[in-house]
Amino acid sequence: MQELPILTGQLVVLRPITDADTDRIVAWRNTPSVMQNFIFREKFTPEMHRNWLATKVATGQVVQYIIEDKATGQPVGSVYYRDVNHAYHSAEYGIFIGEESARGKGFGTETARLFTAFGFETLHLHRISLRLLAENLPARRSYEKAGFVLEGTFRDMVVLDGRYRDVVFMARLAEEGQGGPA
Repeated sequence: MQELPILTGQLVVLRPITDADTDRIVAWRNTPSVMQNFIFREKFTPEMHRNWLATKVATGQVVQYIIEDKATGQPVGSVYYRDVNHAYHSAEYGIFIGEESARGKGFGTETARLFTAFGFETLHLHRISLRLLAENLPARRSYEKAGFVLEGTFRDMVVLDGRYRDVVFMARLAEEGQGGPA
């Protein structure tokens, strides 16, 4: 597998994830404000994360980075491509800002722009898709700013917290440019 570059923007620095990030990832993923936006809601453990690193990241099925606040160098979240398919030049995008104090500062939107450019230019992806819970409007606005387009809503697709939830699917294609207005 190729060595992955560090990606630098105005607000964030993105660096490849390492095993040393395990405790932080586990803590973030188990935070209620992060977990509420995930479809997968089981308690996340260090063993689960290390298995993910060994079976998904190490094999190239997942490309995962840590998001750092450029001003402080502090890790604030994670971004990844899962189900990387080299035959179809496609992958599914995922992101979360784990540090509550870092939310609403534009880190997610800039990360989406940087990471999709990396996906198209370096990983040679043609299609990057994502899915999110329909009620997660801040994430949807961020994705739209980064150039993702609504493809559809799957009504009552999942049951979370005892009720049915809609899941929104969005995607961006390589030729669609760098996204909409900031």
